[in-house]
Amino acid sequence: MSSFRSFLYDTRGRMITTTRVINVLASLSAFMLIIYEIGFPMNVVRLEGIQFGFDIIFGLFAASYFVRLFYSFERWKLIKATWFEFLLMLLIIVIGIANLIQDGNVFEMWFQSWDVGKYQEIYTGFITLYMAYLIGFQFVKASSYLTFLTIKPATTFIFSFILLIFVGAGFLMLPEMTTAKGGAPFLEAFFTSTSASCVTGLIVVDTATYWSFKGHLVLMFLMQLGGIGIVSFATFFTTFLKSGVGIKQQRIIQDFLLSESLHSARGLLRQVIHITVFIEAIAAVLIFFTWGGGVQFDGLGEKIFYSIFHAVSAFCNAGFSLFSNGLNESALQGSQILHVVIALTIILGGLGFSTIQDVFSPKALRERLDKPWKEWKLSTKIAIHTSVVLTILGMLVYVLVERDNPKTVGGMGNFETMVSAFFQSVTTRTAGFNTIDFGDLKQPTLLFFIFLMFIGASSGSTGGGIKTSTFLLISISSFAMIRGKQQVDLGKRTISPELISKAMSILAFAIFYNFFMIFLLTLTDPDIDFVHIAFEEVSAFATVGLSTGITADLSLSGKSLIILTMFIGRIGTLTLLLALSSRVVTTDYKYPNAHLMVG
Repeated sequence: MSSFRSFLYDTRGRMITTTRVINVLASLSAFMLIIYEIGFPMNVVRLEGIQFGFDIIFGLFAASYFVRLFYSFERWKLIKATWFEFLLMLLIIVIGIANLIQDGNVFEMWFQSWDVGKYQEIYTGFITLYMAYLIGFQFVKASSYLTFLTIKPATTFIFSFILLIFVGAGFLMLPEMTTAKGGAPFLEAFFTSTSASCVTGLIVVDTATYWSFKGHLVLMFLMQLGGIGIVSFATFFTTFLKSGVGIKQQRIIQDFLLSESLHSARGLLRQVIHITVFIEAIAAVLIFFTWGGGVQFDGLGEKIFYSIFHAVSAFCNAGFSLFSNGLNESALQGSQILHVVIALTIILGGLGFSTIQDVFSPKALRERLDKPWKEWKLSTKIAIHTSVVLTILGMLVYVLVERDNPKTVGGMGNFETMVSAFFQSVTTRTAGFNTIDFGDLKQPTLLFFIFLMFIGASSGSTGGGIKTSTFLLISISSFAMIRGKQQVDLGKRTISPELISKAMSILAFAIFYNFFMIFLLTLTDPDIDFVHIAFEEVSAFATVGLSTGITADLSLSGKSLIILTMFIGRIGTLTLLLALSSRVVTTDYKYPNAHLMVG
């Protein structure tokens, strides 16, 4: 017995390393099989081959887990810590034994006995989803090693988006993702993947007709992962593992959600996922019942999918639509209630998760019932009050400037005009949906909408722009300087000089970057009107996705510049600067004061 234990101890390290290598190779193989199945035309022979490959990979996953269990010194504790994984692997073993006993595939026999048509495709689809879940489980476990990386959290966050964009582009290039033969060219796939992952909504091809149902599914997943952040999803599921969430992961979530501390970041993360699912589910139900009779769907399933797709797109402020003209489709122009529902969903997505938690969480609501005098947090007040003011201001400008424009407001009744003004003012801030043709707007309206897009949504939200808090801090600090105040205060709170400097840095970088990119776009596409180029650039930077219709007409260089702008706008200027900069060695010195002429 002692010699057996000695053997286990001597071979344990090698075997654990071997099982990890097997899991990596099995995950990669399964990933390639899934890509092959969903991305290429299938027949019965190919489906059977994929099914056989999945069976082998299932066996490798199960074998590697039970080898780890065999070499564990505390097997019962390992089972308790990985109970879900244990049940998955046990299910694989049970199905494998049942197949051997029955001398065939148990699921095939069940489907045949139930007289289910196309049982091969259904079974393979089920197995594919199960395999994808196992791969995701391995990815979640691998994400727990972020803590041991020496790179900055900001850099990790940036690389997660780069990975998401390239993987999304790879999927969109597969033949089955488009309605045309041969799949999408690289530029169209890369542009669309960047736009979806960065929740922008700018398109170079018609989303409704160019992409197939599978392509639409990929776009929806890219919007969802891009809106919440792929690291956030991985970290959320990591909370269910024994190892939990590491400090590096918590710092990434703290930066992404702009929470006040590492502890609050971990607590806020689960609520973010729950809030997202809840709001998107409610929005999908409301959209489902407000499409209007003018929209024709090919069955109940398509209507449900369209409702879910637009709910995800609205809450993530992505602006992708499954209609060729967006919400400006003739069948949707009279659906005022639908426009209001989508606008409210956009607003919730643009307020920020901490604001939604502070206002709508059950705990916050109970506390305010018990303590009606309790106020919102300062960040919540800024997000809500600034959004309300900017929305009303946008409505007023739209109505006053466009009141005699027959292509936008002309011919509408008072109610329709106010709904249209409300929708355009809301969507301009971050969302990218349109109920009118923005190419028909007057130049003063376009210029003011550029201003609204540049400000964008609230901090910690799915939207872009310099953020409402940045705009407010710069505004009140400027007024404080003009009045000669020594310090800046807001809501009976003193704003630190560090916050003011951060806001000024974000504004300065955003102005310089957009000016430089507009300059380059005028060189690459000199035939396009300057205002339209400026609108397109700021729309990409603020991840809004609105366009006057020039996106597809841009040159190759112009599209490349817009891709870069969408990416930088999504990750945030501050995140990019933190990733590229290096911290100073010391600040324990001070030079003599400089005397310069300013202004």
